[in-house]
Amino acid sequence: MLTPQEHKKHIGAKALLPMYTAEMKKYEELYLQFNREGYTKELCEAYADAFIDAQKKPAVEDIVQIARLYDRIHELKNAQFYLDMLSDKKLTGDERLRYCIECIKNKSKLGHWRDAEDFRTENISFMQKYSEKVDMTQLAEMYISLALADCAAKNYSKAGRLLTAFGYKPQGSNDATLLEMMITAVYISAKSGDVESLRAAIGNAQACLNLFTSFEHPWSKDYLVDRIEDAANGLL
Repeated sequence: MLTPQEHKKHIGAKALLPMYTAEMKKYEELYLQFNREGYTKELCEAYADAFIDAQKKPAVEDIVQIARLYDRIHELKNAQFYLDMLSDKKLTGDERLRYCIECIKNKSKLGHWRDAEDFRTENISFMQKYSEKVDMTQLAEMYISLALADCAAKNYSKAGRLLTAFGYKPQGSNDATLLEMMITAVYISAKSGDVESLRAAIGNAQACLNLFTSFEHPWSKDYLVDRIEDAANGLL
């Protein structure tokens, strides 16, 4: 979940409106809940109630974020429901890239490999061009989504190569993006059925996690341990 400061940055000028003060207070309350409890169904429902269902024109960022939150608790059909709200919307470049990333991930995890490939084909030119403007973290998210599409289509070798194709450079000992890439590699190996590859991927992910000297939230370490285990069992 984005911090309140990151959320303000993403919603832009709306954050300056007087009417948004109450909404920002609610966001801060939900973020504190997230910091205490992590990804929960209660958090998802409260977020949807406040920032989607109660709004005439919910912000694109809020729709993308609720999809991400539902993705984290493996409620992929709920994530799909909210992403579908953006299918006919006019989006800025940054909004469209984040939407595309989430859509490809969602379709791939649902096992809709043909839909994922068709969506990627339709949007890949934009994604590649716009990705030149983003930071390494968002670039990694894009390549993770593309790798998941190949994984869903059972192109496991290609999926694995995509995770390293863009030359990600580790950002110190507490590199959450690198760990996310490694957890994705565990998932791809699990789906491929290659036992040796899976064993190596699990070892790499655990070694990366062991390098962490601090964690963003009180529950983060246990959550990351569980994510590696889930990925090894084919759940991402």
